[in-house]
Amino acid sequence: MAEYVFTLRNVRKAHGDKVVLDNVTLSFLHGAKIGVVGPNGTGKSTLLKIMAGLEHANNGDAIKDPDATVGMLQQEPPLTEGKTVLENVQEAVGDIMGKLHRFNEVSEAMGDPDADFDALMKEMGDLQTDLDNANAWELDSRLEQAMDALRCPPSDVLVDTLSGGERRRVALCKLLLQQPDLLLLDEPTNHL
Repeated sequence: MAEYVFTLRNVRKAHGDKVVLDNVTLSFLHGAKIGVVGPNGTGKSTLLKIMAGLEHANNGDAIKDPDATVGMLQQEPPLTEGKTVLENVQEAVGDIMGKLHRFNEVSEAMGDPDADFDALMKEMGDLQTDLDNANAWELDSRLEQAMDALRCPPSDVLVDTLSGGERRRVALCKLLLQQPDLLLLDEPTNHL
């Protein structure tokens, strides 16, 4: 693990002739909780977007710990239109859900008398270990608790119909379930 989760060195960012960030140097320790405060138009969102990899600096270095994951709650968070609140939240744990699905497939395959039981048992053991480590057997309960804690709309509602605040709560729920090492919240209290 690198000493810093993120470092900016001599970063400059301009939009046309307007310089938003000039010669910014910052380092963030793992586990640090930092707020960026300033008037509108001073580059707070731009700084976060550079840290999230959504924008690039015109000059300088933006260096993330290569082992660290980054998650960002944008002011207008993107959600997958045409899907329900629950389906959007489940995207955050897609890897775990995929392993649960595969575990069930392997369990079914073991009922086939012609199956390669040794290979299936090994795969099932590996999946079981991964699922145990991820506390996957409680996944439905964890999703429900997270959605309730953030007062997300009902799970069967399409996200296309949600207000700005409801969309932010769903996006924040997804983000918190992903448990990124570097959590970036752009104006998190707006609409919450």
